[in-house]
Amino acid sequence: MPILLLIALGVIVFLIIVIFIAAYNGLVGLRNQVRNAWAQIDVQLKRRYDLIPNLVETAKGYMKHERETLEAVTSARNVAQAGSTNDAAQRGKLEGGLSSALSRLLVVAESYPDLKANQNFIELQKEITDTEDKIQASRRFYNSMVLTFNNRTETFPSMVVAGMFNFRKLAFFELDESEKAEIYKPVRVQF
Repeated sequence: MPILLLIALGVIVFLIIVIFIAAYNGLVGLRNQVRNAWAQIDVQLKRRYDLIPNLVETAKGYMKHERETLEAVTSARNVAQAGSTNDAAQRGKLEGGLSSALSRLLVVAESYPDLKANQNFIELQKEITDTEDKIQASRRFYNSMVLTFNNRTETFPSMVVAGMFNFRKLAFFELDESEKAEIYKPVRVQF
């Protein structure tokens, strides 16, 4: 009888160790996927940072009376780029300000037919729009990975392993309130 008890205890200990290792490896894998998703956001944000000066320079010649708008875009770009951080919540606020300033520039550009017809401006506008779409896709992917990671760190048995090895809940990359207001603002159509 004692040998059967020892075998049963051995099997139980073995299963606990396997569960522990699987939970740890799963958390490490998810953490790495979150880091990869964050890196993809960084790539797209860098691309946007690189495009904005060209867009502003192209628009300057046509939009002499819109100096404030151009300066706001440049300032927001500099603030967002200087504030590059791994804190998703803070980064979201900075990027929201840049997105808002950039959308104002593109709206103001509609008032300048010569600028809208400029081939360089058209190409830059297309690239910015494409980059914005990629940023949104990267944000969704990042937030999906964060959700999976956070769920894993809060559910049993992996929450035990997460607590032991300091796997902490991660922040989502969310829009700030001003960016939400800009995006969800009703569109006014005039004929």
